Amino acid sequence: MWQYILAGNETTGLASSSSEGLIKMAREGRNLGIMKRAHVYVSGVVQGVFFRHHTLETAMELGVNGWVRNLPDGRVEAVFEGETPLVDMMVAFCRRGPPGAHVTDLELREESYKGEFKGFSVKR
Repeated sequence: MWQYILAGNETTGLASSSSEGLIKMAREGRNLGIMKRAHVYVSGVVQGVFFRHHTLETAMELGVNGWVRNLPDGRVEAVFEGETPLVDMMVAFCRRGPPGAHVTDLELREESYKGEFKGFSVKR
């Protein structure tokens, strides 16, 4: 999973050295900065391609809290809370999606951090 998310390839567009450094700091429990909340709506071929599953795995690996769910209109909706660089990585992941997904649009709403989640879940 890490190679796919953090390799700095076309899937994420993230630089591997900076991403891996952030991950290492997060795993060590080091404070990465200001807390952030992002609410995203992802359009395209995003259902039936394990988008929610990959989002869950990625969020858990990064230590980002929140949830993800499918919407009846074919989009995926997610809320991420955590340290700013890690939430930004989750948004970058959603812009590309997992293998098999074809993201055509991502609506991003930055909201006030609430700290209301303990972990990450898939809503049904």
